[in-house]
Amino acid sequence: MNFLKILKKTVIDSQIYVSLMGTLFAVFFMKEQNTFRFPTILLIFITYFSGYIYTKYQYTKHFFKILLLNAGAGVICAFLIIHNHNEVRLLKWFIIVVLGLLYNSFFLDVYIRKIPLLKVFYVGLVWALVNCWLTLPEFSIPLFLISFFYITALVLPFDIRDMKSDTVQTFPRLIGVQNTKYIAYILVFISIMIAIFYLKMLYGAAFFFSVIITFILIYFSENKRDDTYFSFWIETCSALPFLFLLILEYF
Repeated sequence: MNFLKILKKTVIDSQIYVSLMGTLFAVFFMKEQNTFRFPTILLIFITYFSGYIYTKYQYTKHFFKILLLNAGAGVICAFLIIHNHNEVRLLKWFIIVVLGLLYNSFFLDVYIRKIPLLKVFYVGLVWALVNCWLTLPEFSIPLFLISFFYITALVLPFDIRDMKSDTVQTFPRLIGVQNTKYIAYILVFISIMIAIFYLKMLYGAAFFFSVIITFILIYFSENKRDDTYFSFWIETCSALPFLFLLILEYF
C-alpha cells in the first residue's frame, strides 16, 4: 500500500503521468503521419509537463521554483525547435503555450477555467492543436476533429469527479452525471467515426479498440470513485491508441 501511495505521489500527482499520456497520444498521430521524431516527442512532453505543474502549483509556496523550472523548460523547448525545425514551428509552439496560460493563470481576472462549461472544450482544443498543427507542416482538420472530440470526452469524467467541489457550472452540475456520460459517448463516437474513415487501417483499428475501453471507463465514472480511477485509468485512455498500435504491430 505504501508503495502505491509513493507511486501515485511521484508519478501521478507530480503531473508526469498525464504529460506522458498526452505525449503518447501525440506519438500515435505522428507515427500515422510519418512525422515521428524524438526531439519533437521531448518537446511535447516538456510542454505538457511545464503547463500542468504551472497550473497545479501556481497558488502554492513552490510557485517561484516552478516558474524558474518553466523558464528553463521554455529555453530547452525553443532550442529543440530552432535546432530541429524552423521558426514557423516556434510560433506554433508559442501560440499553444499562450493558450495554455489563458486556461488558468493567477494574473488574469477571468481565465478559461472560470467560464462555465467551456473548460472541457478548451482542453480538447489545446491537445488537438498539438496533434494536428504543431507536429505537422500544415493544419490537419481530420486529426483536429479526432483529437478534439476524443479528449473533450475524456475531460468530462473529471468534471464528474469534481462536481461537488467545482465553483463554476459544469455539465454534471447542470444536466447530471448520466447525461454528461451520454455527451461523452457521443463525442467518442464521432471521434472514432472520423478515425475509421481517415486514419490508415492499422491505426483506425488501434483507435477502435481504444474507444471500447474508453466507453467502459466512462460508463463506470462516478463522483464517489477514488481519484486514482480518474487520474490513472481515465488519463490512460489518451495513451491507449498508441499502446494498441504497438500490440497490433508487434503481436
